[in-house]
Amino acid sequence: MSNITTIRSEVEKFMEREQLSLSDLGRKTGLNVGTLSSIFTGGRVMSVNQLDRITSLMRLPEGHFYELYIHQENMAATQPNWRRLRPFIFRCAELNKLDCIRYVTGWMLDNIVYCPVLFDAAEDLLWEEKKEAAAILYESVAITENSQHSERLALCQYRLFTIRLGEDQAQNLQVAAQFEPYVERLDEVTQLDALKDLANVYRFLRGWDKMDKFAEMMGNRARRHYFAETRKKRSGEDLYSKLSRPLFVYISYSDLLRGEVCHELEEYAQALQFIFNYSDLSWVKENDAEALRWKDLFQEWAKTNMYVTKLFSGDLSVLSEYIAYIDTQKDDILLSLLNIAKLANQFHINVDETFEHFGPEILLLLEAEDLPGIHNKRLNAERLTRLLSELSEYYLRKGEIQAGFKYLLNSLAKSAAINHDSNIVKCVGLFEYFRDYADFETQLKYQKLFKEVYQNEKNNRPARNRR
Repeated sequence: MSNITTIRSEVEKFMEREQLSLSDLGRKTGLNVGTLSSIFTGGRVMSVNQLDRITSLMRLPEGHFYELYIHQENMAATQPNWRRLRPFIFRCAELNKLDCIRYVTGWMLDNIVYCPVLFDAAEDLLWEEKKEAAAILYESVAITENSQHSERLALCQYRLFTIRLGEDQAQNLQVAAQFEPYVERLDEVTQLDALKDLANVYRFLRGWDKMDKFAEMMGNRARRHYFAETRKKRSGEDLYSKLSRPLFVYISYSDLLRGEVCHELEEYAQALQFIFNYSDLSWVKENDAEALRWKDLFQEWAKTNMYVTKLFSGDLSVLSEYIAYIDTQKDDILLSLLNIAKLANQFHINVDETFEHFGPEILLLLEAEDLPGIHNKRLNAERLTRLLSELSEYYLRKGEIQAGFKYLLNSLAKSAAINHDSNIVKCVGLFEYFRDYADFETQLKYQKLFKEVYQNEKNNRPARNRR
């Protein structure tokens, strides 16, 4: 029995039960009676819209017949009918019927000629924020074109890279490593955003060598494009309009990231040089509102990072000035508090008044689901875990045991949630060092958390190995 006969038999049972004629069915669904007659005699394959109308009239769940519909398409056509299948894929995406999309996509890509239309559909799905459905199409196109070394293959891998990034650090490391071989296969304009995204992932992962490598590549390519652009007029379509930010930003952002790497490696003189580079944007020709916004941001970042670099190089004379400055710049309070906590621990200075002053902000950071700041969610989550471990160390070393263990347990729980291995190790080390000061209740909470950390690592192990 064919698939259309199976759908037809279900509809016929419904019509008999409800005592409906074909004309009644057409009137209630808004479908042409002639079209319905052709469908029911097997001369015409119904569209997904027609199927949805009939399903709705039958008071069945949306997509009830989709699996049967796929079989019908497969049996009824020697070649896939893209005019019918594209709406079907998008409807499946709306209903989260991802297995149907996998089946249709796999069937279509038996013929490589369908790669372009499936790629375009994936782009549209991504634009509509249907990321899981888009990922299925990107994966299928990438597998089909894996031996072609095409730019479309590289773009599929870039899209999958951005879709797969999440809260889990170990997973993000693997996702970045999978994408790296493809970044230079992208066109040079798209490469700028891809290199930015790779550098940011390694920033989040604290992988300084890779972060510096991709930031330098981004800066070099952006300089070549920018200064070629300003020397001559371009005709036709502006290639740079598809960038996520003005072209000059990639140059200055490269300096910002590379300066951060130097700071983390305690190469403070070189860090200051990079800060100077992105503080002086007199060479930038653009003066529209967007360009001015970015210039202001780089000025703020340069001022902040100048303070921080001087402080960590040992010039503590600017500490009070820095604290007064961040009191007026609350947008990036998370990073500012992390810097102060790290300074206090590194140089053994008392900053009780500062932490007391910013107590409401610290409490907000502990309780907030969406952390404040201009940086992305993953970076903020990573910074929060480190702030809490630094606060824990600060108070434990001062003998304020209750506060110290409170921050330690919070940091351990949040580190486990994002799989932040290095901060988990720090929390465990701190607890073991100060274990003798922990009361019975604190030790019980720690043991429970540690078991959860272990179980989480054990559960994730197979998934990591499969990637």
